[in-house]
This record gives sequence, structure tokens and C-alpha cells, in this order.
Amino acid sequence: MNTNQQFDAVITICRRIFEKKLKDYGPSWRIMRPESITDQIFIKANRIRTLEIKGSAKIEEGVRPEFIAIVNYGVIGLIQLHTGFADTTDISNETALELYDKYITETKELMYAKNHDYDEAWRSMRVSSYTDMILTKIYRTKQIEKNDGQTLISEGVDANYMDMINYALFGLIKLEFEENETT
Repeated sequence: MNTNQQFDAVITICRRIFEKKLKDYGPSWRIMRPESITDQIFIKANRIRTLEIKGSAKIEEGVRPEFIAIVNYGVIGLIQLHTGFADTTDISNETALELYDKYITETKELMYAKNHDYDEAWRSMRVSSYTDMILTKIYRTKQIEKNDGQTLISEGVDANYMDMINYALFGLIKLEFEENETT
């Protein structure tokens, strides 16, 4: 599989989970403010780092579901940034999926452009480095949020969410395909 196919494969996994959770909960996340979404992503990334450092888990879920959650919360973050948060679940599941597809496509296109310029350097990185980069992007996002979304020279919250999504997708590709290549 080439990079584009691998990205599509892990995005399909993430989207299926998103769709199933929509069926269970509806778009209940519509009430979340971007700061809450950033904190949710922090919880997931911090758990991955804890598992990487400790090497064991007391809860059965491992790193993979946390990377999937980072992707999906990142997309939710992009939706909320661009549409605003609501006081109710004000969109249908179908609209939520359309928005998911729109923002994951934009994020994937950004990755393709960066991947061209960086020549797939991410493939030489360790999964733990993706975790650290996601956490760095979270702390940057929290600072931008403290600054009411204003930056002097840096990218905004949306670019940081896209980077978090892409690092999580890199992690999923490594977990999904490198394990399979060695067996």
C-alpha cells in the first residue's frame, strides 16, 4: 500500500467509529466549546504517553483507540471552530458526517502537501514522537486559547488541530501497517 492508501485505510477506521458513536449518542458533542475539545484530546494523548512510559495498562484499551479518539475529537474541534458550538444537538447525524468528511478531507490534503515537502520524514519517527508532538500542539493550542485565538506569527487553533489529527493518523499507520509488515 502507498501512503495515500494507508491514510485512507486508517481514516476509514476512524470514520466508522465516529459514525457508530453518532448512532449511539447523536451529535451530543455540539455543546462542547473548543477549549473542552482541546482538553479531551489532552486526556487521550496523555494516556498514550503514560502507556508508552509505563509499558502496561490497567484498562484493556491500548494506544490504538486513543489515537482514533484524537483523530475524531480533532475533527470535532475543526467543526466547532468553523460552525460554533451550540446549546443543543442542532444538527442531524447526516450533517455531522458531511462535516466530518469535509474537515478530514481538508486535513488529509494538508498532510499530502506537507508530506511532499518533508518527503515522508514521519516514517522515520517513533510512535512516541507523534505522541510528544500531539502534546506539544495541545499546549500550543491552550496558549492560543488563553490569547483569545490571537497569534502574532504562529498558525491558529485550526492548524494545530489538523496537525494533531495527522500525527495521530501517522501513529495509526505505524500501528496498523508496520506490525503487519513484520509478521
